[in-house]
Amino acid sequence: MALRDPLPADEIAARLARLDGWSSDTAEIHKTFSIDYYTSIKIINEVAEAAQELQHHPDIDLRWETPHFSVTTYNAGQRITELGFLLAERIEEVVGRYTVNAG
Repeated sequence: MALRDPLPADEIAARLARLDGWSSDTAEIHKTFSIDYYTSIKIINEVAEAAQELQHHPDIDLRWETPHFSVTTYNAGQRITELGFLLAERIEEVVGRYTVNAG
């Protein structure tokens, strides 16, 4: 299966079970984090770099202390693909570097 091929529902459910806090609807996977505003800006910049490397870009919404990431593959008909999960894992890695010592 190619990285941009839509995944079946059972595979999506299995992959989401391994990603803490991520959920889906029929078109995307998404997660909202609770991170201070200025750290969120740093995270968004690093996620943008990772997205460019993968050539797969998330939709990002930043409200006060709540960055939200949504991932879909538009050229697969707005479906969830392997590439989406690779990006979600990269987002988790970036966020983890900033939040490991938080709190």
